This record gives sequence, structure tokens and C-alpha cells, in this order.
Amino acid sequence: MAHPKRRQSKTRTRKRRTHDALTPPNVSTCPTTGQAHLSHRAHWHEGKLYYKGKVVMEREEA
Repeated sequence: MAHPKRRQSKTRTRKRRTHDALTPPNVSTCPTTGQAHLSHRAHWHEGKLYYKGKVVMEREEA
């Protein structure tokens, strides 16, 4: 297995990693509410927290 002879600088490493930020985030549509949200994230809709199309939690009104 190859090993680097010298340590890469922070600048060089960060320059290589910047291209990942150019791709837009994945947006999914909830099968229950039809609302667009980020993939693998819970989202609020009408006072309820949904994840994978199921209600996880309800917001308490104080």
C-alpha cells in the first residue's frame, strides 16, 4: 500500500474537497404529506414531525 512521503497541507486538502459542495442537496418528497424535504431528515408539517412517512412526534402548544 502506498504511503505519502510528505504531509499534504490544509490548503491543498481543502482545495480538493471543495468540489463536493457544488452538488445540490438531495430533496425527497414525503409519501404521506407530499412535502419536499432533505433526504434522511425529519421534517415538520402542520405541527407534527415526520420521518419516513410516519409521525414521530407532535409539537406541544404552550
